[in-house]
Amino acid sequence: MKRINALFLFLCLLLGINAQSLLSPDGNLKLIFQLDETGCPTYALQYKNIDVIKTSKMGFALKNEAALQNGFTILSSQNSSFDETWKPVWGEVNEIRDQHNELLVNLHQTRTNRYMQIRFRVFNDGIGFRYEFEKQDKLGYFKIQDELTNFNLTGDHKTFWIPGNFDSNEYYYTTSNFSEINANKADGSGIGTHKLFSATGVQSPILMKTDKGLYILIFEAGALDYPAMHLDANLKNLTLTSALAPDAYGTKAYMQTPCKTPWRTILVTDKATELLASKTILNLNEPCKIENTDFIHPQKYIGIWWEMHVPNKSSWNYADGYNIKIKDTDWNKLKPNGRHGATTENTKRYIDFAAEHGFNGVLVEGWNIGWEDWAGNWKEEVFDFVTPYPDFNVEELSQYAKSKGVKIIMHHETSGSVTNYERRIDDAIDFMKKYGYDAVKTGYVGWIIPRGEEHDGQWMAQHYTRTIEKFANNRIMVDQHEPTRPTGQHRTYPNLMACEAARGNEYNAWSSGNPPEHETIIPFTRLMGGPMDYTPGIFEIKMDYYKKGNLCQVHTTLAKQLALYVTLYSPLQMAADLPENYEKHMDAFRFIKDVAVDWDDTKILEAEPGDYICIARKAKGSNNWFVGSITDENARTSIIDLSFLDKDKTYDAVIYKDAKDADWQSNPMAYIIENKKVNNKTTLKINLAKGGGCAISLRPRP
Repeated sequence: MKRINALFLFLCLLLGINAQSLLSPDGNLKLIFQLDETGCPTYALQYKNIDVIKTSKMGFALKNEAALQNGFTILSSQNSSFDETWKPVWGEVNEIRDQHNELLVNLHQTRTNRYMQIRFRVFNDGIGFRYEFEKQDKLGYFKIQDELTNFNLTGDHKTFWIPGNFDSNEYYYTTSNFSEINANKADGSGIGTHKLFSATGVQSPILMKTDKGLYILIFEAGALDYPAMHLDANLKNLTLTSALAPDAYGTKAYMQTPCKTPWRTILVTDKATELLASKTILNLNEPCKIENTDFIHPQKYIGIWWEMHVPNKSSWNYADGYNIKIKDTDWNKLKPNGRHGATTENTKRYIDFAAEHGFNGVLVEGWNIGWEDWAGNWKEEVFDFVTPYPDFNVEELSQYAKSKGVKIIMHHETSGSVTNYERRIDDAIDFMKKYGYDAVKTGYVGWIIPRGEEHDGQWMAQHYTRTIEKFANNRIMVDQHEPTRPTGQHRTYPNLMACEAARGNEYNAWSSGNPPEHETIIPFTRLMGGPMDYTPGIFEIKMDYYKKGNLCQVHTTLAKQLALYVTLYSPLQMAADLPENYEKHMDAFRFIKDVAVDWDDTKILEAEPGDYICIARKAKGSNNWFVGSITDENARTSIIDLSFLDKDKTYDAVIYKDAKDADWQSNPMAYIIENKKVNNKTTLKINLAKGGGCAISLRPRP
């Protein structure tokens, strides 16, 4: 039967009638799959009869084996439809609709007798496809040399990109035509692992806008045990090809059937607001695997963190000096440097502030031994994750926090020594459970150990997933820093509360900083895969406050820092500034105290990547709404239509906005607070300063 079927399909191939198409549920998107004249699988994509992706090739180059690219025939294909609504454990909305059409194509490579499936799902706002391999005699254990998936563009689109670096994604975005991509011109200052894999390499997600007004986002979903997908650009042919981080032997991935890859995704829409509202990445991930999620709770937190980034304030390390070994150092004999931030006394101060203002958690960085000699030395053993410095009393602080109704958030910086962390993680978890920690921030600063592995390679992808699973099994929430960027896996493991995986607010304290447009781009790129621990809420904007003559500053106004709590979604939000800086502006701090972190509904009111974003969100289990509106380096008027409010209700609006003379460079801390009554017929017109924003709380009147 297989021979007859293969012969029939071979004849179809010769006649050019092997193309298959699949429409989105609303009919706007059309996927076209076919084998080319060499038997190579290809796909193309149209939106409202406009070409989005021209015919693009698929497949793999393998190590020491024939490639999985040409010589295929179609054995069979199946079409199906799916429509289901599910509820996330936490999120931007209370429920999510997963509606898509599916095409599963079964391929046979005749000369090798190997089989490969490609599964396509077409949603109203994009597609996902992945490669699947059943268990088979001629393809068992295999090594991927290169993934050959490409994306053949239709023009020289406006492109938002960061350079391809398998060890860091902490860059600000460059906006250029596609043909002008040049990774060598990217600013790598402040990035200790700045190493590019190609002059034309970029990271996914990559965002493009066509001259026809289409927004295209190329990304992936459900990457749990496979390298992160970077992309290499062919500037002449206007093509992107998948690029994966290799191990020390040049192998990109080790596979054993049955197995599958992550989803390759293309989101496309003619409205920027619809792109921000997309849930396709989440829908392509597996449902929640945690049976009992009652330990997972979105929260706001403060912490001993920003004071280590600003000049002349505090340090992570207890003493000064190098060539220290954790095994044979008598820490009680080291001379304190007098700048250590994570002391018992200072931690109590943060706990008191958290308790007074209703914050759930206090993050403490620099509490444990090893920080004297941790960065840049590629050392195997730096931290043991259980031994505090002499001036940090774990038992006392645990009891003190408990008495105040506050939880201390654990910090595990691995310094990139992942083998050391994996050896010690069970002891670290036992330590956390003993002292009542239920959340941890992990960090992977530096080059990876085992040496030869990279942050975005397969070995590390599997480590990140193992760690999330291990914490879930121990009922612990996790915030990952310096991991590969998330791809929606918080649906499967909702104890993954947030990640960094992008250029965060701390760069404003000690580097060239984040340009004002940065926060108007990352919601369209990095945050499409999951929430970010961006650490907003900085009120003392200019660093010369701490050190005269220091030119570093946060590249926003104070009002924009408030708005970021709404526009940069995360169920784990930090009030990142020092308590004393908030005490000087308690009227503005009111918004940070009030704003929710978990939501029943979200409305994208207006948006344009690189220019502006305005979002309204309805707090979980409440009728209260919060609005955030931000701009780039240009002043503009934000038009905020409140028609989403309940009819026949009046709301008290508290508007935190830039003062008339506010400017992110010359006068960033100038703000005013306005109170007014509004309803669903109200449209607010609010002037945003250069680099500015506004934040609004809306409460229905009794």
